[in-house]
Amino acid sequence: MTGQRSDARRNYAHILAVAEAEVAAKGAQASLERIARVAGVGSATVRRHFPTRKALLDAVFKERVRALCDRARVLRGKDDSRSALVEWLHELLAYSLAARGLADVLSYEPLQDGVAQGSCAADIGAAGDLLLRKAIDDQAVRGDITIDDLLTLIVGIALATENYTDPATPADRAFWLAVEGFDPTGT
Repeated sequence: MTGQRSDARRNYAHILAVAEAEVAAKGAQASLERIARVAGVGSATVRRHFPTRKALLDAVFKERVRALCDRARVLRGKDDSRSALVEWLHELLAYSLAARGLADVLSYEPLQDGVAQGSCAADIGAAGDLLLRKAIDDQAVRGDITIDDLLTLIVGIALATENYTDPATPADRAFWLAVEGFDPTGT
């Protein structure tokens, strides 16, 4: 953003605000043309600031992703590393449901495929991996679990439930079934 003219910075901020509202309402498939129209700019202006849908979505979710990453660093200090990991994953799921489209962004880029540094997926993956590594080191979770495995689980639950009238209820149930399993003894 530095070095841009003030009108370009204003356009960027305005387009981003419109995009946030559209993505909240329509999810990751929000129309870029509608975003341009509501923002009062041409679609070329939107594409100049956000060359891809993914770039636009990364910008929309940037602040909240930063907060989730900060939360992971705080939770890493908990004594119970497994509960810290589970708590963070549950918060990620809740935000993915509240901010329609985040699950789509995360599903675009499995970490093993070498995502771009600074993208939502890379930042979420790095933050979650800190918690996962600690839980593995503490032998609180299986050593063969990867952060991709856990993000796939969260993305899958979010995408499967986001169109329910009340997505939090079935998403919560699926999350706890995955975390606790379905063995009647609870082990």
